[in-house]
Amino acid sequence: MDFNMKKLASDAGIFFTRAVQFTEEKFGQAEKTELDAHFENLLARADSTKNWTERILRQTEVLLQPNPSARVEEFLYEKLDRKVPSRVTNGELLAQYMAEAASELGPGTPYGKTLLKVSEAEKRLGAAERDFIHTASLSFLTPLRNFLEGDWKTISKERRLLQNRRLDLDACKARLKKAKAAEAKATLWNDEVDKAEQELRVAQTEFDRQAEVTRLLLEGISSTHVNHLRCLHEFVKSQTTYYAQCYRHMLDLQKQLGSSQGTIFPGTFVGTTEPASPPLSSTSPTTTAATMSVAPTGAGLAPPEETALCLEEVAPPASGTRKARVLYDYEAADSSELALLADELITVYSLPGMDPDWLIGERGNKKGKVPVTYLELLS
Repeated sequence: MDFNMKKLASDAGIFFTRAVQFTEEKFGQAEKTELDAHFENLLARADSTKNWTERILRQTEVLLQPNPSARVEEFLYEKLDRKVPSRVTNGELLAQYMAEAASELGPGTPYGKTLLKVSEAEKRLGAAERDFIHTASLSFLTPLRNFLEGDWKTISKERRLLQNRRLDLDACKARLKKAKAAEAKATLWNDEVDKAEQELRVAQTEFDRQAEVTRLLLEGISSTHVNHLRCLHEFVKSQTTYYAQCYRHMLDLQKQLGSSQGTIFPGTFVGTTEPASPPLSSTSPTTTAATMSVAPTGAGLAPPEETALCLEEVAPPASGTRKARVLYDYEAADSSELALLADELITVYSLPGMDPDWLIGERGNKKGKVPVTYLELLS
């Protein structure tokens, strides 16, 4: 019991000494041991890494789950170490409503049939979104959380220990300074100075040891950056896969709607509301691929004047041709179009007056119109 009381008293004394030293430093009444510039840079980089990791983590959570109530619920399940219940995505819920509407309004009517087709597409989009959220959470969010809840807590703990060791060191320096001043006035025995010097040596050793431990942890932030970089690549990969799946699903849906709309509304065609791709001569391959719009697909989509185009008389323009890589398989709707196979290379060019969503494609002795959105234009 006496031992515990003495330990508590000793701890209280150390805490009080540190508090006095810290307060005097704040008021400029005590000297403070400064860390070297390299160490300060390591501290600043670690703080910046932690702050930006928190912000990126929070915003990615918002991206994957916009509903704040759902995010709070998922957070609580994680803290309780329980499995988060499966939640219907917005796309899947929309698909359910459309299917129910088609059933009630008449699945055999044109509107009901279209509702069912769109419902199936929305269901596939919802499933793709679910896969994306799951993959992104595992490959990106989890490593960020592990850093904040693991490595960063360890770094913070060692930094607090280093702060305490520094306060102890500076307190010992102050005591030695006072002891020497008292000795000079012949009011203090020499053994008090010796004791203060011994305490200073011990405090300096403990401070140096803790500084080295903290330095090694701070230098490990470089490895954290490497790990986060790899996770970022995984996140981009999963996001690319997700959007590619969405694009393919919507192209399939557009084909289905385009093939049926001519029967429902004769003389009309399904087109795109997106701006047309820039001319070949003024756009780089990267820009063209990145800004490509969703083009018409299916039979009967080309304007009447292009349908009557005589392919045998078509010749490349004076401005020249370009190579293009086919992104997806494309089935020609009529003899004026050129069927495409994914990953093959073809020669393409545009003619005056052509729909900007289409190009003339050539492969060997075959030529025909091809949709721009199925191509990646090369230099």
